[in-house]
Amino acid sequence: MKIEVVTIGLGYIGLPTSALIASSGTNVLGVDINQIVVNTINEGKIHIVEPDLDEIVSLAVKNGNLKASSKASTAEVYLIVVPTPFKGNHEPDISFVESATKGIIPLLKKGDLYIIESTSPVGTTEKMQKLIYDSRPELKNSIHIAYCPERVLPGNVMYELVHNDRVIGGVNKESTNKAKEFYSRYVKGKLHATNARTAEMCKLVENSSRDVQIAFANELSLICDKADINVWELIKLANKHPRVNILQPGSGVGGHCIAVDPYFIVSDYPIESKIIGTAREVNNYKSFWCVEKIQNEKLKFELTHGRKPSVALMGLAFKPNIDDLRESPANYIAQKVLQNSNNEEHFIVEPNINSHSVYKLTDYKLAVEKSDIIVFLVGHNQFKTLTFSKDIIVLDFCGVIEK
Repeated sequence: MKIEVVTIGLGYIGLPTSALIASSGTNVLGVDINQIVVNTINEGKIHIVEPDLDEIVSLAVKNGNLKASSKASTAEVYLIVVPTPFKGNHEPDISFVESATKGIIPLLKKGDLYIIESTSPVGTTEKMQKLIYDSRPELKNSIHIAYCPERVLPGNVMYELVHNDRVIGGVNKESTNKAKEFYSRYVKGKLHATNARTAEMCKLVENSSRDVQIAFANELSLICDKADINVWELIKLANKHPRVNILQPGSGVGGHCIAVDPYFIVSDYPIESKIIGTAREVNNYKSFWCVEKIQNEKLKFELTHGRKPSVALMGLAFKPNIDDLRESPANYIAQKVLQNSNNEEHFIVEPNINSHSVYKLTDYKLAVEKSDIIVFLVGHNQFKTLTFSKDIIVLDFCGVIEK
């Protein structure tokens, strides 16, 4: 088949994006460095959990519109959808974006469209423009370069890719218009034109705003615990005010967006980003606090009953009803609790994955039956159907039963 679109990266955003475009009849080549991922997709299967994605991928592969490979090929449109993690000092790492870009530079030709979808620090698109032009000076002002971040919710990605508005910023008006024309074939939401730097900052600001809002809720939970107030009831009552909408607290903040993107702003603008930086500190501290609460409850149980408790740690994903463990506070809490273990029996539960490279997973119903202390770290739907005897100790950090 003649490739029209090449997507670099077949992860939680790259694969759904590729599948969506291919389902519209466009020939898409998805590229990933993981050969297992490539083979899985070419079999019409998927390697991640996302509702409806399996059917769309299967049909697109069957129809010949979607193919996966470990190597890119010539196309008309190139989408960069690779991870942008941060380094140990919380500085943004755009090496994956740079590597992906270098991989397609030899393939670029006049008139092509190059788009970064990966969340990136302000100025990344311009850096990639310079990288391309330094290597291929004959392409200067002859290709279209733009930035268009995704803004989807895991668990509802296929719907939101189509219906959510998109912010599109090119390095010039011609690039912006070319990118808008491309996305208009697949997106029903409104397409908002801007420049690349504003589009990059927009993505970071969206997730930083959420982080600040969650930090307020998490800080409330710490205060209410000390004040002997039910935080869930308090938030419910406060939200009766017509102009108040407090979010729900949890065990921290995770994922490859809200837990990461604020650092991209803090790293570049450390003096100005006071609230954003403090929100990161609050949400990180909430996970430390949860570990301390679990440790204290285990000690209290042992002093009261004269034996060590068995403990169920319920959930590892970074949010409810998905299999994504990236930057997950629940995963961090489980790790710390096990590191501090003093021969207690622990049951690790995550119903959305079949196995884990470190933990032995236990069925959630069996874990509840065998445990003296149940710790809800993630509010998966399966957990909301559980019932407990009165002598079971429950630590609910995410509102599974408290609400």
